[in-house]
Amino acid sequence: MIISFIICTYNREKYIYECLSRLAKNTEQDNWEIVLVNNNSTDNTAAECERFVRDYKPKNYRYFVETQQGLSYARNRGIAEADGEWFVFLDDDAMVEKDYIANLRSRLTQHPEAGAFGGPIEPFFEGEKPKWLSPWTMCFVSAIDLGPHVRLFPQKSYPIGANMGISRTTIEKVGMFNTALGRTGNNLLGGEEKDIFNRIRQTGIPILYFPVIKVQHCIPPKRTTMEYIVKLGDGVGQSERLRTKKIGGLSYAKRLFMEAVNWGGTIVLWAFYALQGKFSKGNILVLFRYHVTKALQS
Repeated sequence: MIISFIICTYNREKYIYECLSRLAKNTEQDNWEIVLVNNNSTDNTAAECERFVRDYKPKNYRYFVETQQGLSYARNRGIAEADGEWFVFLDDDAMVEKDYIANLRSRLTQHPEAGAFGGPIEPFFEGEKPKWLSPWTMCFVSAIDLGPHVRLFPQKSYPIGANMGISRTTIEKVGMFNTALGRTGNNLLGGEEKDIFNRIRQTGIPILYFPVIKVQHCIPPKRTTMEYIVKLGDGVGQSERLRTKKIGGLSYAKRLFMEAVNWGGTIVLWAFYALQGKFSKGNILVLFRYHVTKALQS
């Protein structure tokens, strides 16, 4: 079984060398490859990738430039270039452990029913841990932890792009990432992961959670600011509008109804934290939800 690690990068000169090095240092060295897709970086990302090649001289590394701007375009290019039976997507600022590949191969062998998977993502805060962080806002920093056991992803949950994988046979059945969705340059549009995992679910293909393949995800201080959360909310709302309107039918109307339900939950959580005097934890939820709703309806 060949595993292809697809790393799509855009202006991450600070992280990409360490990201690649962590993979190269894995205890398992055979039957896997790195497919690096540079999505028009304008910083020193390319030079850092060349430094990795000089230092490690990897035999299982290939480098491509995708000129169509957008994460979905880059991921699809990686899929098209990869040789593996499994496509594993890691963010360019995500760091694996030295036993990541061995643990992943073991779980894929033990669970041949899986057509896709995700693993835990632990945030590594480069600055102070934000006071607003709570179990309900961990997703703002792309964190996920579903416990110590292999399990199906819950119905309303799905793997996060910093640490996820999809089999070649699954991609052949459901298609590639939707290029109308996902981040482009520095914007915070998303939805492409939700879209593809919804398509996978609709076919009945199991999406499993593997707890033994944890990655650390670097979170710079700018990703914990109010300005970032506002942009994140706007991006989620815009992505959901695009995604549901593309599906057609009653999908957009259903999403608006769910947004009203989400507001109910947000108000309950705000009151819960207000009673404890933890206003920052509740206020951030209201701020995020307001911007999701605004962008969803605009």
